[in-house]
Amino acid sequence: MGLKPTLTQISPLIYEFEWNLNISDTLLQLQLSLKTKLLENFPNKILELRIGFKTLALVFTKPMESAKLIDWLGSLNPEEAAEPLPNKIWQIPVCYAPETGRDLKTLASEKNLKQEEVILLHSQELYRLHFYGFLPGFMYLNGLHTSLHTPRKSVPDRSVPAGSIAIGASQTGIYPSSSPGGWHLIGQTPLSLFDPRQAKPVFASAGEQIEFVPISLREFENAKRHPSQPQFK
Repeated sequence: MGLKPTLTQISPLIYEFEWNLNISDTLLQLQLSLKTKLLENFPNKILELRIGFKTLALVFTKPMESAKLIDWLGSLNPEEAAEPLPNKIWQIPVCYAPETGRDLKTLASEKNLKQEEVILLHSQELYRLHFYGFLPGFMYLNGLHTSLHTPRKSVPDRSVPAGSIAIGASQTGIYPSSSPGGWHLIGQTPLSLFDPRQAKPVFASAGEQIEFVPISLREFENAKRHPSQPQFK
């Protein structure tokens, strides 16, 4: 069901593929595989490819005939094995505390959980990076425990500190820079996760995994004084 996406033309240059599937590793595999095939089959014709949770947006450098793209899509075998997802796991240290996550106490109370239980539920999962959005370097991660699913704030915060770990609906994410935001803040990492001066401003790629490793407030403050890079295992 839904292994082959539907195709919608947004403009002469922009098309969108959409899958009728639940958000999952399987869907992400299909998206990344289609992205690779598009780049291989339409060399020098694609300006941008952008993945969403269930979509893949495609921007051509010049207008593309929809019939040509539809015929090409129809020629694909939906049963063909998709590319395996990367096995790289990035470890991100996080200080889960009211001092670094202003909404931790309130969220725990609303969920009838102890703060320690929220921390355990959040840090025991492995999260899959699906795409970047909202802000440059903002990771959309899938894998949040259902017990922590929380609607976004009705009134966003005017300022969220860089490195804040947050929950919004069924996702968790990391604010790469200070900005307004409507997600619930439960902690903060001392790492700098986005550097536009680098050739690759972000450290992780779509399909890779994120593991949050709890650290103490003292460890957080020490790490802020001696910045380091994300590590993987």
